Amino acid sequence: MKESGIVPEANELGASIKDFVGTNEAYYEREFDKIQSATKFPWSWNRNVALVGPFWGAARGLWGFFWTFMVLEILAFVQIGKGLWGELGADKLARVDKLTEKYTETFAQAEAAKLAGDSGADQIFARAENLKKVADRLLEEAAAASAGATMFLVVGIILLIALRVVQGFYANIRYEKQYLTWRAEPQTLSGFNWYWGAFSGILWLIIVPLTLYKFTVAKISPVLAPFVTQFPVEKKQYFSPISTWMDEGFDSISLQFGDVFDGVVASIRAVLDGLETIFVGTPWPVVMTVVVVTAWRLAGPRIAIFSAAALAYLGLCGLWETSMITVALLGAAAFLCLLMGIPLGIWFGKSKRAYNAALPVLDFMQTMPAFVYLIPIIAFFGTGKPPGVLATLIFGMPPVIRLTALGMRGVPENTKEAAIAFGCTKWTLLKDIELPLAMPSIMTGINQTILMCLSMVVIASLIGAKGLGQDVLVALQYAAKGQGMLAGLAILFVAMVIDRIIQGYYQRSVTRH
Repeated sequence: MKESGIVPEANELGASIKDFVGTNEAYYEREFDKIQSATKFPWSWNRNVALVGPFWGAARGLWGFFWTFMVLEILAFVQIGKGLWGELGADKLARVDKLTEKYTETFAQAEAAKLAGDSGADQIFARAENLKKVADRLLEEAAAASAGATMFLVVGIILLIALRVVQGFYANIRYEKQYLTWRAEPQTLSGFNWYWGAFSGILWLIIVPLTLYKFTVAKISPVLAPFVTQFPVEKKQYFSPISTWMDEGFDSISLQFGDVFDGVVASIRAVLDGLETIFVGTPWPVVMTVVVVTAWRLAGPRIAIFSAAALAYLGLCGLWETSMITVALLGAAAFLCLLMGIPLGIWFGKSKRAYNAALPVLDFMQTMPAFVYLIPIIAFFGTGKPPGVLATLIFGMPPVIRLTALGMRGVPENTKEAAIAFGCTKWTLLKDIELPLAMPSIMTGINQTILMCLSMVVIASLIGAKGLGQDVLVALQYAAKGQGMLAGLAILFVAMVIDRIIQGYYQRSVTRH
């Protein structure tokens, strides 16, 4: 009775493995059983994998296995290629030829000067001897590099053998994991596919020879040169025409919509002028007192004390004016980011189609290097503080949009259904249910946006935005280490004061409710 309960299970497992592997079923059934029953590392060896390498992984649908070990084997083939065809001292030999030619020419000049009785002949002879010494040293280095070719070859062969051994021991372990995945999801790849194996061989023939061509210069170059030279690599062939076309496009847009761009700049400048009047024009002890009292009321005494210490640092170090210019830039940029970003995040959180459509734009805004944003901003809006705010707006908006949308999507559906069942309107649902539940994520987005805006405001000093970023820029230009560190600490304190007040206010409001 005991055996009758075990045999069908074993038969079922064997049939399952047979359906999965397709070929060599008895071998894989035995190896899978060894792997599953092992308490330590299962010493399961696959000789075929050790012979064919990563092609086995492709044929079995293990493309991660194929790509990982193919890249590692390319490193081994490169070492072997350098040892066989690399001409490791070729660059030094080319320099020796030039130096020898220069030496011959200089020596002839010295001989001519000596025959003419020129007093400078000895200096010319000395120059020629120096050239000869450099050439001799390079010859020795070229000989040493050539002697190292054998070492490259040996290292490459050892590395290739080691990789094949690792693949032989790892293949069945990886394939057993694939089998378990297949049992849970039978639609995944299984069996041995000759087409995938052939396709991986084609990939190998494309990638490996071209890589070897890159690292070698002698015997295999004439074979591959006709194919490689078919691919244009000169910058002027594609890069220059496209960049010229883009320049013309920027110029055309700036001319056609110049009035619109000027209006945007004027609006932002008006806001900045108002903020600077408040923060810069007012005596710093007055502003400091207002900020500290506000921090006390909104976030508590600890944040107020920290704010007082940070602001005192700005005032006593003479960084108050530049710091307040930075605060004005940051305030304008962050306000615009939140004004547009939170409604967009709410919309994207409610509409998956709208979010999917906006996702590439958000990825572009967030991954494009910060300095690149300055190029179109300068083209359309010129230089100064308003263009710096616009560049900051583009760079700082994605976090609050993404995290607001994430918070909105995280609101439980049953909570919303219950609220609707009790008669909530869409506005009441948003105001009293969705936004409060999504608020932790939204506050994280606000925090990230403020920090991103602050970092971009500093970078925007490159286009005349001034503030603390200009102090850092000047410190970089003149290697003024102390000035740079003091300005950097000021930027840190400005960011921390703003963030602590906002986050402290939110935490206290949550505690009260």
